[in-house]
Amino acid sequence: MFCYHFRLTFIAYVDDYMSGLTPDSPRPTAIKLHQASKLLEIHFDNDTECMLSCEFLRVYSPSAEVKGHGPGQEVLQIGKEDVNINAIEPVGNYAVKLVFSDGHDTGLYSWDYLYYLAEHYQTLWLEYIGKLDAAGHRRKESK
Repeated sequence: MFCYHFRLTFIAYVDDYMSGLTPDSPRPTAIKLHQASKLLEIHFDNDTECMLSCEFLRVYSPSAEVKGHGPGQEVLQIGKEDVNINAIEPVGNYAVKLVFSDGHDTGLYSWDYLYYLAEHYQTLWLEYIGKLDAAGHRRKESK
């Protein structure tokens, strides 16, 4: 099994607040990519741990391509069952850029956004499946 693994250390900078981080925002202490199972394992400094699928991270990318430029401009992502993460690139002390196997690489996943995804995984996943169903799409089983 191939995996990326790195530990993160932080120095508080004023720029942290630009991403919505506050001194109390949970920050990752470790991020580990399990490419074979297409899961990103994240450990936060408040003892929260999660495993987020690459598909989930791709369909909830914070990029304008997915989120749009305002409310109502979201683009439903379909056919992402087999997407993987090819690289994880640190962005300052506040985010990572995930480079996906389908070429998508424009979303910056801030620590607060990753924590939000971890805390709301079940609800967000069911919401995504519901949107696929409403649009007449079915997920295929991942390879």
